[in-house]
Amino acid sequence: MNLMLAAEAAVADDAGLRVVHEDAAIIVIDKPSGLHSVPAKPPGPQDCAEARVKAIWPDALLVHRLDRDTSGLMVFARTRLAQRHLGWQFERRQVGKLYVARVAGRVAEEAGRIDLPLICDWPNRPRQMVCHLRGKEAVTDWRVMAREAGATWLALAPLTGRSHQLRVHCAELGHPILGDPLYGDPAAAPRMQLHAAELAFRHPEGGAHVRFRSEPPFQDRGPEGAHA
Repeated sequence: MNLMLAAEAAVADDAGLRVVHEDAAIIVIDKPSGLHSVPAKPPGPQDCAEARVKAIWPDALLVHRLDRDTSGLMVFARTRLAQRHLGWQFERRQVGKLYVARVAGRVAEEAGRIDLPLICDWPNRPRQMVCHLRGKEAVTDWRVMAREAGATWLALAPLTGRSHQLRVHCAELGHPILGDPLYGDPAAAPRMQLHAAELAFRHPEGGAHVRFRSEPPFQDRGPEGAHA
C-alpha cells in the first residue's frame, strides 16, 4: 500500500468505515450494522454510509443500498461511467451477492429455494409482505452452513433484489433472522444477524471479474464452516 492509500485508509477508520478496496473507479466498504446507507428523510439521521464515504472521497457515487441493520459489503463508484456500468450489472442480476445469516431454530433441510413475490405492506411500512396477486418476483437460494443450539447459519444468495427480501423469506421459511426488529424477535440478538459477506462483479474499468469478501461480525469466531 502506498502512502496516499495508507493515509486514506486511516481517515476511513476515523470515519467509522472499514475500507476493503479503493481504486480510481470504485470504493468497497464494510458497512457496520445500525448505519443507514443513505440519509434518512428529515428530521431523521443524516449520518450514513454515503455521507461518510463522500467525506473522504467527494467524487463517490451511490450504486446500491443495504438495510440499516444489515452489515457488510457496499460498492461505490468514483465516476459516472463506473456508476452506470455497475448499475447495469445490478439491474441485470449479473452481480454475485452472498449473505450470511443466523436464523432462529434448527433448519431441517440442507438447501432450497424460496420463490415468494413481495410487495410493500403500506399500512405498516417499511414492512414488506408476500403477495401472489400483485407482488414482484423475489427469489432466494439458501443452504445450511452450520447448526448450533437454537440457531442455524445460512448462506443466502438473492437472485432478485427486493426490499427486505432475505428478511421476509427467512421469516416465511419459519426461521426469522435473529435480532430482526421487523420480522423476528429483536431481543433474540444484540443486532440483526445478517451480513453481506460477498460481492462479485466485473470491474467497470477493463471488465475483469473481481470478488470481495467479509467475515460476519456476529461473534469472534463463527461455528465451524460458518463462512461464505
